[in-house]
Amino acid sequence: MTRYEKAKKLKAEDFRQIIGVKRETFEEMVSILREAYAEKHKKRGREAKLTREDQLFLSLKYWRQYVTQLELAFEVEVGEATVHDTIEWVEDMLIKSGKFALPGKKVLLEENDIEIVLVDVMESPIERPKKNKKDTIPGKRNDIP
Repeated sequence: MTRYEKAKKLKAEDFRQIIGVKRETFEEMVSILREAYAEKHKKRGREAKLTREDQLFLSLKYWRQYVTQLELAFEVEVGEATVHDTIEWVEDMLIKSGKFALPGKKVLLEENDIEIVLVDVMESPIERPKKNKKDTIPGKRNDIP
């Protein structure tokens, strides 16, 4: 049983909590990945070991939980380079579709709801005790021959 088949049996609320996105969003993402994969392998090519659903699961887990790519490679039984390439490909295809893009820095800076707080921090010297020879306790080192 694949991860996707297990996840399909979950309630909608549990699906969102475990996977990180709603079921409808997940299905839309998978359809975009299927189209992109079909376009990429139009003429021929070796079938990927991971299904589009598993590729999306892998990417979502990486983005959400930020586990290492080595851990993901061990979990899904592929190479670390395959995990890296998969995550990049999924990200590129979802961004390229135009449906799943985050707002840019300019949009965030133009928000009027953002409150800016300035804190005046001045450098000040730290008061430390002065070092004197009579304040230190001489000791003998045993490790020197």
